[in-house]
Amino acid sequence: MNDRVQLEFRPPDPPLQVVLVEPQIPQNTGNVARLCAATGTVLHLVEPLGFEITDAKLKRAGLDYWDAVDVMYYPSLDAFLESSGDEARLHLFSTRAPASYTDCRFQPGDFLLFGSETKGLAQPLLDRHPDAVFGIPILLDNVRSLNLSTSVGIIAYEALRQIDCF
Repeated sequence: MNDRVQLEFRPPDPPLQVVLVEPQIPQNTGNVARLCAATGTVLHLVEPLGFEITDAKLKRAGLDYWDAVDVMYYPSLDAFLESSGDEARLHLFSTRAPASYTDCRFQPGDFLLFGSETKGLAQPLLDRHPDAVFGIPILLDNVRSLNLSTSVGIIAYEALRQIDCF
């Protein structure tokens, strides 16, 4: 008996676009790639990366799902922003956010931007998009942030729920 929950998945094309800006830990990027494969979400990687794309830890975390992920690479954040265009709906996620991700209203094709594990997104970028910065509430003060791949999972599935993919 298969005890996994099987839901009818009707994703728009693409339902979402996850952007990792200068990720440092290959396992996190691999986990995010696996999530993208499971949801039909495009993965955008903004360099410099803290690892080689051939890194065994990256591939192990993504298991054998890399072929199912639409991955796009950019040499810089400016290159990504130029490529995404002025019409792109950007949502930026930061521990320094004034609003909760539950206040965000997602639409199909939205870009979800996450910064590196060590620095997050740069303050000038956050300042350019003050109404698009959201965070995940942390209930206890002894934890400063959640793991990057955990954060992407929380946000991505809330966005998928809102755009009625399930």
